[in-house]
Amino acid sequence: MPQHPATLRPSAWCAEHVRAIGDLAPHTIAAIDPAALTPALPGVDLWDLWPLQNADGTTALFDGWSIWFVLSAPVLPDPEMRHAVARIRLMAHRRGVGRDGEWRDGGNALPDGLNPGSREWAGSALFHSETGDVTLFYTVAGFKGEEQTSVAQRLFQTRGTLTVTDGIPAITGWSPPVESFTSDDHDYVLVNQREGVPGFIKGFRDPAHFRDPADGRTYILFTGSLKASTHTHNACIGIARAEDAALTQWTLLPPLISADTLNNEQERPLVIHRNGFYYLFWSTQRKVFAPDGPSGPNGIYGMVAEHLFGPWEPLNGTGLVACNPEHVPFQAYSWWVDNDLTVWGFADYAGVSREELIDDGAWRRDHFAGTPAPTFRLALDGRRGWVEQA
Repeated sequence: MPQHPATLRPSAWCAEHVRAIGDLAPHTIAAIDPAALTPALPGVDLWDLWPLQNADGTTALFDGWSIWFVLSAPVLPDPEMRHAVARIRLMAHRRGVGRDGEWRDGGNALPDGLNPGSREWAGSALFHSETGDVTLFYTVAGFKGEEQTSVAQRLFQTRGTLTVTDGIPAITGWSPPVESFTSDDHDYVLVNQREGVPGFIKGFRDPAHFRDPADGRTYILFTGSLKASTHTHNACIGIARAEDAALTQWTLLPPLISADTLNNEQERPLVIHRNGFYYLFWSTQRKVFAPDGPSGPNGIYGMVAEHLFGPWEPLNGTGLVACNPEHVPFQAYSWWVDNDLTVWGFADYAGVSREELIDDGAWRRDHFAGTPAPTFRLALDGRRGWVEQA
């Protein structure tokens, strides 16, 4: 029986699931050859990316071009500094031109000064075909004018009008960004910290829209942290429900998934409805598993349910769906599973082994790819999922 949102208890992703991870071969992505990577936008680092989607979750197409929102930063001496200056870039992609397709740049998605924070972090985007408008749901990091860059996170949305001319996208007339909903500081941690290290901060970010075919309602999933937890590693996946057709009024609901005591970041969650099942995917890294428990590889993890509000159970009994090869564990990250099961991510430290990784900004600059990674495909069969085409 499905759970009722008002009495929702999060389904657990726990240590026993991760301990059951065995043969990685069915889940391993093909190794990326760093020499074969061509920067999609020379002089600019690119990482988390997401497509402009129709309400049913399919990717919107414009004369063969898909529209993408991509976190970006100028090439800096240390690529890890990029999170402190991140802007959302507007780009277009077309398959069939070269191995990885063709990218075209539309510049910063949001005009200077519009964002109410100090940086723009990941989210999702919805196309309104009846008007040609786009709603961007995104993470506002920090606060405008702050002297010291903070890791505060809030969820905002804004709406503008899209044009695509010769494959170059532009969005104009953006509305003033408004906060979609706020942390209740009860189920979810209020993420207003001033300091933090990437991978070890708390979460209230990564809003991803989803229209449930069962009730026609629109929801937002997001990366959260459990307020009631007493453990250092208290990740969860949260959810909110739209109460109006304009998607401006939201009700925050209890979390769908809990990784309490296991993992600190279930990043960029999203849901796909396929063949009668709901599939919830997220990205995580070995370094954010609790040190006193089991850990899995950097990869895509997921759970499956027959109803949006669960109960959810880990795909394959473990949650692991796809991962980087063991000999190059940092080659890619922050994956987006498209509605057709094509997986998009960014090339991180491709070609680097665990032993080679050095905590040095200049070394990172020399080895960071910072461009979209080659895509691959997943296969799903009921409660199982694996890499179909690496």
